[in-house]
Amino acid sequence: MLQSKKYKFWFATGSQDLYGDECLAKVAEHSKTIVAELNRSGILPFEVIWKPTLITNELIRRTFNEANADEECAGVITWMHTFSPAKSWILGLQEFRKPLLHLHTQFNQEIPYDTIDMDFMNENQSAHGDREYGHIVTRMGLERKVIAGYWNDKKVQERMAGWMRTAVGLMESSHIRVCRVADNMRNVAVTEGDKVEAQIKFGWEIDAYPVNEIAEYVQDVAQGDINALVEEYYSRYDILLEGREESEFRKHVAVQAGIEIGFEKFLTDKNYHAIVTHFGDLGALQQLPGLAIQRLMEKGYGFGGEGDWKTAAMVRLMKIMANGIKDAKGTSFMEDYTYNLVPGKEGILQAHMLEVCPTVAEGRIGIKVNPLSMGNREDPARLVFTSKTGQGIATSLIDMGNRFRLIINEVDCKKVEQPMPKLPVATAFWTPKPDLTTGAEAWILAGGAHHTAFSYDLTTEQMEDWAAAMGIECVVIDKNTTIRSLKNELRWNSIAFK
Repeated sequence: MLQSKKYKFWFATGSQDLYGDECLAKVAEHSKTIVAELNRSGILPFEVIWKPTLITNELIRRTFNEANADEECAGVITWMHTFSPAKSWILGLQEFRKPLLHLHTQFNQEIPYDTIDMDFMNENQSAHGDREYGHIVTRMGLERKVIAGYWNDKKVQERMAGWMRTAVGLMESSHIRVCRVADNMRNVAVTEGDKVEAQIKFGWEIDAYPVNEIAEYVQDVAQGDINALVEEYYSRYDILLEGREESEFRKHVAVQAGIEIGFEKFLTDKNYHAIVTHFGDLGALQQLPGLAIQRLMEKGYGFGGEGDWKTAAMVRLMKIMANGIKDAKGTSFMEDYTYNLVPGKEGILQAHMLEVCPTVAEGRIGIKVNPLSMGNREDPARLVFTSKTGQGIATSLIDMGNRFRLIINEVDCKKVEQPMPKLPVATAFWTPKPDLTTGAEAWILAGGAHHTAFSYDLTTEQMEDWAAAMGIECVVIDKNTTIRSLKNELRWNSIAFK
């Protein structure tokens, strides 16, 4: 489900013909070496494609328009090896429609003190050329990423890798389609929002279907397919009967198997990448989708509870951005539930009624069947586990009425102090930065929702870059946050984003 195009990134080097053909030959040689080494590094998640040195308005414009037309090109990396007259870039930049990275680097790491002369100075002047180019991009008001440093430094390459994942997220964002099963939970404010404006800003399509239209797909699932999937469940997960008869337990699990197969066929047939459900409108479904939704999230679908289409789309987007990360720890829908306020042990217990993605699980995963008061249906089966420890980010995309705001809170995920044997759901436990009190107050002041799209694998910088490229407000809550500074930031943003 997370398959996407075989994206590539173009590497465009800027120069001019003031210093002759010999200089231009060295410029091309240097940029080819950089591209080859970047691809050889094993750090970048996508291939970099070398392009001939750009020295004229016509060539620059043609290159950017070719990048626009190439479906596999997810962005262009630009570098001014020597001085490149900035006005030459105006037309190309005006017409460019994809992510742009300005790599501010130079071929040599160190000044060659013993041999440096004017020929070397003229040939290696990125400190000069990149500023000329950077000036015109800023003057044109174009959004781009700037990464400064030596191109063969691991930290620089890691930042480039992060930007590449954000760029792919930007490209794939315009393809995200969210299926709303039924409507929003009644009287819940944060699940509402301007769907037309979301399509204008992000490219998302959000469509609603009567619940029984998708329930028909579930009813049409062959019994043999259900049985086969139940056997897969039994082989993969711990079966936690907890006093239930095995035959009766299996029947409940089989209902979720039918829902998983039926929902996935519906989403595939109609080309949707995220789904929201609403426990107040389940129609002909026997159970609230639980295990089924968890499995769909594991396959890469986005999800949001109670009709929360914004979070569903963000979960999908963040799964795309994190796809392929080595030793990934997981991305999931989450919800704030209850606090631990004991001094020195502060944190927030995260869960949902049923739907937390198993990609974030640590250790064995079990299946439980337990009653659920919401939904007025039979006891649903669900996957239960505790989450991994480590650093993560919780994000909330909210509609402020006149604009969208992305809130990012850095969090420290911890082990719960004791088992919770009577709580039959998957859980995480984290302390928001800079601390629980400040983090919670800042989240509330910023208008953060109770649903979040959470990831261990993405960084604040990546999500800030996504928000900037989308032209929306972004508020970060991290170790440096104070309530005073946050209030001022919100005041300034209310003016800047009018």
